[in-house]
Amino acid sequence: MAGESLRPPLVQPVQHVQPVQPVQHVQHVQLVPPVRTRERFSDRAQAGRELARALAGLAWPEPVVLALPRGGLPVALEVARVLRAPLDLLLVRKIGAPGQPELAVGALAWWPAAPSPALEPPHPASAPVKAPDAPPVAVVLDAGLMAATGADQVFVDRAVERERAELLRRQKRYLQARPPTSLEGRTAIVVDDGLATGTTVRAALQALQALRAGVAGQEGPRAVVLAVPVAPAEVLAAVKDQVDATVCLWTPEPFIAVGAHYRAFPQVSDEEVVAALHQATGAAARPQA
Repeated sequence: MAGESLRPPLVQPVQHVQPVQPVQHVQHVQLVPPVRTRERFSDRAQAGRELARALAGLAWPEPVVLALPRGGLPVALEVARVLRAPLDLLLVRKIGAPGQPELAVGALAWWPAAPSPALEPPHPASAPVKAPDAPPVAVVLDAGLMAATGADQVFVDRAVERERAELLRRQKRYLQARPPTSLEGRTAIVVDDGLATGTTVRAALQALQALRAGVAGQEGPRAVVLAVPVAPAEVLAAVKDQVDATVCLWTPEPFIAVGAHYRAFPQVSDEEVVAALHQATGAAARPQA
């Protein structure tokens, strides 16, 4: 996602959220060899069409496309159209560093098959965030960046509570009364507009691992595929143990920031997210030609 630094994250569950144990996956494969040099993507939609063509050449049993909003929605919409697959959201929020909100010291995610993230009354500044009664929100922290930026445990606890509230707001705003798509026995294709440190996508993938392990009391996807237009090669390597396969079109060197590899990279609004979901629902309802 845009705005992350290039420091590789150290995955460490926040102590007040129940850690999720990884599940066993099939041997990871990189299905589409990425290129090192190419022209920048014109915009997210064009990147999504290219990514969709790469994915369409592979056999996916019962795919479901899971977008990381907001920037991943325009990319994922194109993928869902080409694969004729349902489109849903995997809600993720970045935890920004003190005084540097665009620098991710961590991230948290809520998976669509789980209940809405539980909220509690505000805690005193010194009190830890209590784990909700609902299945825990997956949290990934960069311990090195926390130390370097002064993001102590109290800061992180308060940020987790704040961002959990934002996850609930987005769930209500984006999904409204729309029921989540069942992932049971299907291929979950996680799509974003790009990776920088990989902190946010690690939280998203950890949430899916929890679902596969039965933490939410439901059956999870049979396979998880990470699909992005652009990412550093070392970040793809770092997340490979969390997925069954990766599809990435471009691993530029040097990698500057996700937005630097697009000619147009505007912010995506809440309204655009809702519109994309409506478009995907309408396309899925139309019969195949």
